[in-house]
Amino acid sequence: MPTPFQPTLLVGAIAIAMGISTSTFAQQPIQDAKPAQTTLDTLVVTASRTEQNIEHVPARIHIIDSHIIEQSPIASFPDLLKHDASINLVQDGGLGQLASIFLRGTESDHTLVLRDGIRLNNAASGMASLAFIDTTDIQQIEVLKGPASVLYGTDAIGGVVQLVSKTPEKNGAFLTGEIGEKSTYKSVIGADAFDNGFYAQIRGQRLESDATKVTNQKTQTSKTAAFDQKGYSAKLGVEKERFGLSVDYSENEGTNLYDAYAFDGSLLEQDFKNEIINVRGRFNLTEQLELHARLSQFKDEVEQKDSTDYVDSRTQEAELYAKWQFTPTQNVLAGVTYRNLEGDILSYGDPYKEKVDSTGYYLQHQYTNDQLNTQLGVRVEDNQKYGTHVVGQAAARYQVLPSTSVYANIGSAFKSPTLNELYNAWTGNPDLDPEESISYEIGLDQKLNYGFNTGVSLYYTEVDNLINAVNGSKLQNINQATYQGGELYLGWAKNDLFAKATYSYVKTENEDTHQELARRPRQALTLTTGLQNEVYGISASLIVKSHSKDWDPNYRNPGYATVDVNAFWNVNPYIKLFTNIQNIGDAHYKTSYQDNGYYYVNGGRLASAGVTFKY
Repeated sequence: MPTPFQPTLLVGAIAIAMGISTSTFAQQPIQDAKPAQTTLDTLVVTASRTEQNIEHVPARIHIIDSHIIEQSPIASFPDLLKHDASINLVQDGGLGQLASIFLRGTESDHTLVLRDGIRLNNAASGMASLAFIDTTDIQQIEVLKGPASVLYGTDAIGGVVQLVSKTPEKNGAFLTGEIGEKSTYKSVIGADAFDNGFYAQIRGQRLESDATKVTNQKTQTSKTAAFDQKGYSAKLGVEKERFGLSVDYSENEGTNLYDAYAFDGSLLEQDFKNEIINVRGRFNLTEQLELHARLSQFKDEVEQKDSTDYVDSRTQEAELYAKWQFTPTQNVLAGVTYRNLEGDILSYGDPYKEKVDSTGYYLQHQYTNDQLNTQLGVRVEDNQKYGTHVVGQAAARYQVLPSTSVYANIGSAFKSPTLNELYNAWTGNPDLDPEESISYEIGLDQKLNYGFNTGVSLYYTEVDNLINAVNGSKLQNINQATYQGGELYLGWAKNDLFAKATYSYVKTENEDTHQELARRPRQALTLTTGLQNEVYGISASLIVKSHSKDWDPNYRNPGYATVDVNAFWNVNPYIKLFTNIQNIGDAHYKTSYQDNGYYYVNGGRLASAGVTFKY
């Protein structure tokens, strides 16, 4: 191993674990273990704003559940997303480095990232700071594929990635420690309280790592891009039949090093901090009518330590919506969202401080029974800068046979210009129009004999008014692009064994130049297989990507394949041991082209082991 393990604390913890009697194990079964594959009663909230059985959703949704999230506290948000074949997750180096989502081939700022409804996309760049988002208290991550601007407004052209946080359901406490290669350490502590619908939760975490080199530059320095973060979160609330109220606060801050773009191996240092405040309320006016409200603020700050540059981004939202269940099979969702985006930025000596207000009004009808599920919606967005914009969506899933269902949807979406695109002194253009899209999708899901299930989906998306620069000039609405492809999956589960393979194909094209878009591998494959029950489990995951173009037509990013291995053992109801190996073959591959013939590279293998104590 490049960096020796420092296992003193871990060995001590394991020794304590092994020394504790397991005589109570058979009498007190583990309650929090669950199968790795998506179960039939999996509930999702992103597609319709309310809980819905995933089998009824007329779209593709990928679920990353709590079992996977908790398996390795060291695993970052980008690491978790890499296991979805429809996402090309491009990270400019290893742990803590800039990461971008290309969902179904769409642009890196065409995927909206949410946490419990809060927009995490940076007001300045339009992208979420994926590497700086902590997942400590997350119950599940939902990846909704396809347009979702009707419910969520701007940025949801390719889809929505939503982190759904945990809500306490019982009293308890835990302590987790994980130690890995490259001097990587992660510790998490938390406690929950629950009594008659009232609950409280607190979490704290700390991560340190020497990390790895960011590029393949041949230099004299061996310095690595170290990463350090810490954070905490707290939640208070009450959940009753007639009403509910919750207050959430979370904060995550740290320091990371990144390549200075000087081609001599030098690194720059920056501090980051993000803060979330979320107040949510629900009141059931009648058995058929619910009223929901949300007030939230997300602050995303970065300050350069080696220069005067900084980015202070703030997003404030107020939302009110009602759900009326006017028949046993039909409901209407009507709401309004006010959003204020504000940025205070100094980039390469050019400052600006601006804000943009927008108000969105949306209406959605939903029909649900055992055979047919439909969604029909419209949104009117009134933006301070570009005026009024209208989008709509229609979707349906039909249960043809007890084991066969088909779905189809059509929807339009938009992405409003970011503050950087509007006001940056070098390339900004305050006259930009929003990017607009139209998407079509059909799909089929089939349950087979002997525990098998399969499905296929085909889609086509067209985006107009793409924002781009021509020959280094200011940004303009000039391009049109198309994205067409499909996904195919095959799953199997029997007793404690499971396996699932997913294949994704996407072809992108700039209609002006007839060239393929950068950083979009045409083909991707993921395969996960293993054994899991309430006591122990072991699994392996394969990720394969084909080659892709990059911004320089003379260079391309080679394809690659990696394998992750995970295992755990619930020694008794109070102690869990686990181990993880990311990229077990230590495959070193180029993630994206940098410049001057050099590439950003991945971080290689990261083997780790840990223990969780629960009470």
